[in-house]
Amino acid sequence: MPASSKAAKGELHLQFQLGEDRYALPASQVVEVLPLRRLKQVPEAPPWVAGLFEHRGRMIPVLDLSRRVLGRPALPRSSTRLVLVRFDRAQGERSPVLGLILEQATDTLRLPGEAFQASGLEAGQADYLGPLQRDARGMIQRIEVAGLLDDDVRALLFQPTDQG
Repeated sequence: MPASSKAAKGELHLQFQLGEDRYALPASQVVEVLPLRRLKQVPEAPPWVAGLFEHRGRMIPVLDLSRRVLGRPALPRSSTRLVLVRFDRAQGERSPVLGLILEQATDTLRLPGEAFQASGLEAGQADYLGPLQRDARGMIQRIEVAGLLDDDVRALLFQPTDQG
């Protein structure tokens, strides 16, 4: 497919929900989508840090995005997934991997990048809330993975040996 044709259709995103609202993660940041699994707790971490699990020889920290955004844990539905994402796009394959517990993470969709618009609202400490766009089903907001962790939580979850 020619690059111009692909660009016209938009970038592939993984769609999920937080409460009644739809959100999207760029598929370019998604490493793998897994079923939920048992996690080891992380002492002294914020309540939205769900824990750690071992995956392919690496310890992966996991965030419960519903707890982070809505203040309640993700509902344990068959459509709730553990999505592994690259935390820092700039590092590419060397980026640390972060797990996200996401509700209704079962669909992908193409969203044209130029159709995303700033919300016009100050996000405060919610640096992870990206721009919005409207489609046939309503509004959808992009999540900025790099904004999910402040420096203190990042230091707690990603030790220097986890960076490669």
